[in-house]
Parts: sequence; structure tokens; C-alpha cells
Amino acid sequence: MDVRSCKNCGRLFNYLQGPPLCQACRKKLEDKFTEVRNYIRENDSATMQEISDAMEISVKQIKQWVREERLTFSSESPVGIECESCGAMIRTGRFCDKCKGTMASNLTKMYAVTPPKEEKAKGKDKDRMRFLDKS
Repeated sequence: MDVRSCKNCGRLFNYLQGPPLCQACRKKLEDKFTEVRNYIRENDSATMQEISDAMEISVKQIKQWVREERLTFSSESPVGIECESCGAMIRTGRFCDKCKGTMASNLTKMYAVTPPKEEKAKGKDKDRMRFLDKS
């Protein structure tokens, strides 16, 4: 059993996974997420700082929700974050479509099975071990 103290309130709780927050603080954070999501739907032209000020939540937390793909901004919105690979502006996630494609093709190439090369039997035959038949 892993017991930790909550990052927000300092209470001890049984830690299972995710951010080190107690159940009460997780509930508050989820409620705040719902409020922020509704605010973004109503005010699609708001900047990240305006959202932060209006909803009383840090820009860092908003960016985390965007990176987790829980929040997505419309194409008309001025809000965007940078791709972690190339720095291009994206609306949600960690990587742009181009970088996602590149990573996927690199992984495919890395795990692709290449057929073994057939060795020619010429020249190999003379190096083989021979057994004499004792019949």
C-alpha cells in the first residue's frame, strides 16, 4: 500500500495512480475541468490567459488538459500549444499530424521483419563435417 500526502491539501491518502491528489481534490479538479470546458464552448475566441483569469485556474493546468487531449480548441480560436517535436502550433495533443506520421512510420520500420538472406551453398559444402558410415 502506497500512502502519500496530497499535493494540494496535504492530507494523507492511499495512492493508486495518476497525479498525487486525494479524492476530494480530484473531485474539485474534475468540477473545475467541467466549468472550463463549458466556458471555452461559450467563449471560443478567448485566449489562454483570459480563460485562466475568468475561471481562476492556472495556464499550466489548462495546457496539461490540452496535452492530455481532454480540451480541444476550435480552428477559429487563437489558442494553441506548441508541438513537442517541431514547435508548430497545434490545437490539442502533444504532437502535430506531421510529427505523428513520422513517428508512426519510424516505429513501423523499426519493427518490420526483414526476411533472412539466403546464403549460397557453393563453397559452404566443403566446410561441412562428414560422417563415415560404419555398416
